[in-house]
Amino acid sequence: MDGLVTFPIVETAPLGTRQRTVKSAIDCVGIGVHSGRKARLVIRPAEANHGIVFLRTDLGRAIPARYDTVCDTRMCTVIADPSMPSARVGTIEHVMAALYGAGIDNALIEVDGPEVPILDGSAGPYVFLLDCAGVTEQDAPRRVLEIRAPIRVTAGDAWVELRPLAGTLSRNAQPVLEMELSIDFAAGAIGQQSCALHLTPDSFRHQLAQARTFALARDIEQLRDAGLAQGGSLDNALVVDGDAVLNPGGLRMENEFANHKTLDAVGDLALAGARLHGRYVAHRPGHTLNNRALRALFANQAAWLDKQGEQLSVAA
Repeated sequence: MDGLVTFPIVETAPLGTRQRTVKSAIDCVGIGVHSGRKARLVIRPAEANHGIVFLRTDLGRAIPARYDTVCDTRMCTVIADPSMPSARVGTIEHVMAALYGAGIDNALIEVDGPEVPILDGSAGPYVFLLDCAGVTEQDAPRRVLEIRAPIRVTAGDAWVELRPLAGTLSRNAQPVLEMELSIDFAAGAIGQQSCALHLTPDSFRHQLAQARTFALARDIEQLRDAGLAQGGSLDNALVVDGDAVLNPGGLRMENEFANHKTLDAVGDLALAGARLHGRYVAHRPGHTLNNRALRALFANQAAWLDKQGEQLSVAA
């Protein structure tokens, strides 16, 4: 086992129907995997109905973490201020996944540069930070988005579907997000893998959070020539060369590659701005398809219903 985060013992009761934020601010410092720049990130409490918002402290620009502020999906998910496109925050998917997995609806995330710290390449360190900060319930109903009609987006033989669950969600019931994902890589160390789970704080913590991002050794030079992966290393990513995993500690878990793709999907789906009730089913997905799926969902008002009665934003 390589660099596994040891989580403190925390209460993992059902999320309930009220919004949640962190009890206290907590911070970390690390390197951006693509920029190679050192960055400091602070997660702060936020009031009810604030949502997740990133603040570029060096620019004084606040950027809501929403599917319609996503400006780039090459190798990571990047959001930007529509009125100032140069105000960007990249590689947000792991911290977004940790927030969604912990049931955090509202937070202000300060970062002093264009990319959040990659830390160990998983969401584990962010889950640890949230555990240390603590969680508090707020006096406002949680926003729940029920998927009412199927949505499908494709790119070649890769596809993502958002599907409704059988029946309808009663107003005060717990939303359910079922996830089923498969991948298929020529590299023998990855091959065909799948991940299926009913997403809960426990399943996120124990099945997904520790799964690390990965890259093929043959692609690394090309990525760096394109200005990406400048801060990548064996300390923050799995690197695969054919049948071999080059990291000295090997894998942390069976199907770590598929589990990480599912972790990424959780972070991308968190940009819906609500808890989702439905099924996510995908084959060979990536950040681009995940974002396209949300855009297609919100573009079809017959495909979703806000169970709290507060209309969610719809991209133009």
